[in-house]
Amino acid sequence: MSGFSGLRVLALESRRAAELAKLISTYGGEPIVAPAMREVPLDSNAEALSFAEDLLAGKFDIVIFLTGVGTRAVLSVAETKFRREDFIAALQRVKVVPRGPKPIAVLRELGVTPALSVPEPNTWRELLQTLDEAAKSSPEFRLRRACIALQEYGISNPELIAGLTDRGAIVTRVPVYQWALPEDVAPLQSAIEELAAGKIDAALFTTGIQVAHLFQVAAEMKLEEAVLQGLRRVMVASIGPTTSEELQRKGIQPDLEPSHPKMGFLVKEAADQASDLLAKKRRGIASD
Repeated sequence: MSGFSGLRVLALESRRAAELAKLISTYGGEPIVAPAMREVPLDSNAEALSFAEDLLAGKFDIVIFLTGVGTRAVLSVAETKFRREDFIAALQRVKVVPRGPKPIAVLRELGVTPALSVPEPNTWRELLQTLDEAAKSSPEFRLRRACIALQEYGISNPELIAGLTDRGAIVTRVPVYQWALPEDVAPLQSAIEELAAGKIDAALFTTGIQVAHLFQVAAEMKLEEAVLQGLRRVMVASIGPTTSEELQRKGIQPDLEPSHPKMGFLVKEAADQASDLLAKKRRGIASD
């Protein structure tokens, strides 16, 4: 398989960097992998512990889990003060709404059955729509005066919080981990220089935090505008709507989102379409 046909493909993945590099190579690309983030626990777990205490006291109507890693992290924090079986039993007594397949998998391991299923691409929009539809058929899902705990994943989602509060819900944020820059930012700095110099052909983004960190480091290097222009010359592929929104906030319109928000689909479909998309994009820039 040689879909990328030798194109230089930038990826900012951290946890699955080796796997992504191998996929890019398999499809004929030259991988330029520069991790843009690392996961670190919050200095204080006060919010998560407070959530666990209130959950056990029966103070929530709905608990929303946004990520699998965050779901596990909440449990780990809760176990430092409360019995695991008591925490799980408390979850079983409320309506639990996972945003996507990863938190669903963790909840099922715990023996917790989700109250609702959110369809792909599993963004805050589908989550709110699912809650709205449930409220039409069941009064117990009406959000007016409902106490909702929202597990967050590194950066807060103001649109989701606003959507819940606009519907009358009382939202308690439960941040359990955050993202920081890698301890070694040299590979990211090198990638920024190559992007600014026009030496990258395609860029793959698997989370919005990668976008934020790319521009943060570029700004520190005084290359923010050069990176912006560099991304406008390459084929930009985004894993899904949430990541695309972050790119759009920076002034970049993604050229491609995969049919399913998974890494394998992202690389395959980017490889299949890279040459055509890149040629059209560069012709458009040349004619402007």
